[in-house]
Amino acid sequence: MAKAASRGVSRVAAKAVAPKRTGKSSKSPYILDEQVGFMLRQVSQRHAAIFARDIGVSLTPTQWAALSKLAETGPCSQNLLGRLTAMDVATIKGVIDRLTARGLTETHPDPEDGRRLVVSLTRAGQQIIEKAAPQALAVSRETLSPLDAKERETLLLLLDKLR
Repeated sequence: MAKAASRGVSRVAAKAVAPKRTGKSSKSPYILDEQVGFMLRQVSQRHAAIFARDIGVSLTPTQWAALSKLAETGPCSQNLLGRLTAMDVATIKGVIDRLTARGLTETHPDPEDGRRLVVSLTRAGQQIIEKAAPQALAVSRETLSPLDAKERETLLLLLDKLR
């Protein structure tokens, strides 16, 4: 109930600040509220707010992405992990530094190439994954909750196509 109410308030607030259409033609053909990038950013912000509420006390979305990808792939180079999680070199380095400081990941030089850093989950990192995965799945479900099953499937297929 509280989740539905918070979503309703967010939508009401968003509509309250949205300009009203007057029926007159705009001087510009570019209407921000109709642009895909703007809509995707708003959806992303909504998803981030749900994530922060349900998981964000202990992990940021980028930290979760790194941990969950390591759980999925096993140990890998920091560079590859950055590519797999769509993070640039500086961002993934900072994320791994913070996760390592918290004891959730560990790094060591690649035995085949000492210039490369291999990242792996620690036992504590694996435990966080096991504990937070159901919550993370619930965050995704809530993000998609305004859509019916067919709409969810279509949206995910279309987003995958746009990647």
